[in-house]
Amino acid sequence: MNKILGVFSLIWKLYVGILFVVMALLFFPFIYPLLFSERNKKRAFKVFKVWSWTFRIICFYHVKKIRKADLPKGPYVILANHISYLDIFLMYTILHENAFLFLGKGELLKYPIIGAYFKTLNIPVHRGNRMKAARSIVEASRKVNMGWSIVIFPEGGIPDVNPKMKHFKSGAFQLAKNLKLPIVPLTFINNHILFSDPTFILGPARPGISKVYMHDYISAEKVEAMEQKELRAYCYELLNGPLLEHYPELRKI
Repeated sequence: MNKILGVFSLIWKLYVGILFVVMALLFFPFIYPLLFSERNKKRAFKVFKVWSWTFRIICFYHVKKIRKADLPKGPYVILANHISYLDIFLMYTILHENAFLFLGKGELLKYPIIGAYFKTLNIPVHRGNRMKAARSIVEASRKVNMGWSIVIFPEGGIPDVNPKMKHFKSGAFQLAKNLKLPIVPLTFINNHILFSDPTFILGPARPGISKVYMHDYISAEKVEAMEQKELRAYCYELLNGPLLEHYPELRKI
C-alpha cells in the first residue's frame, strides 16, 4: 500500500514540477524586465503574488491560518521553519501586506530561471564563505532601508528528520537587532506532507490544506532588549510549540 501511495505521490510531484516550470516560463517576460530597476522591483513583487495565487489554485492548495495575528508596520524580519519548498511559494499569499525578499542559500543560483529570479530580486547567502555571507547581511540591511521586509528560514534548510526543527543560525537575529526590526514568526505545520523533498522520490505529496500558525509579532523594543542568544532561543521555542502540539512524537526524537 505504501508503495502504491508513493507512486501517486511521485505523479503529483511530477505534475507540480512541470506546472511550475511552465508557469515560470510564462511569467518570465512579465517579471524579469522589472528586476533591473529598484523602482520596478516592488512591481515585480506584485506579479509574484499573482503567480503564487495562480499556482495555489491550479495545484489545489488552500492555506488555512490556524491562528491569525496582527502585523507590525514594515519593514520587519519574517521568521519561519522550513519543511517544504511550498513554504516559499505560499509565503506570497500568506504575508502580502508588505513587500519582502528572501535571504536564502546561494545554491538556488544554479537552477535555470529560478536562479535568474533569485539573483536579481532576492539575496543569496554563500554559507561556505564568511566574507560573502557578511556581504549578504549588508545587502539585506540596504534593502530594509529601502522598505523591504526580509524572509529568513533560520534553520538554513529543510531538516533531515522532517518536521523536527534544526538548530537556528544567528543571521536573522543579528539582522533584526542591528536594524532594530520587529520579527514576524510563522510556523508551517504540514507542508512536508503536501509536498515532500523531491529527492525523496516516493515521499508524500498531494493537494490539500496548508496549515500555518501566525504568532504575535515580537516588537522592535523587545528584540533590542534581548541578547542575541536569548532571542534565538526564544524564537526557537515559539516556532517549535505548534509543531510539538501537532506532532507530540517529536519530543522523543
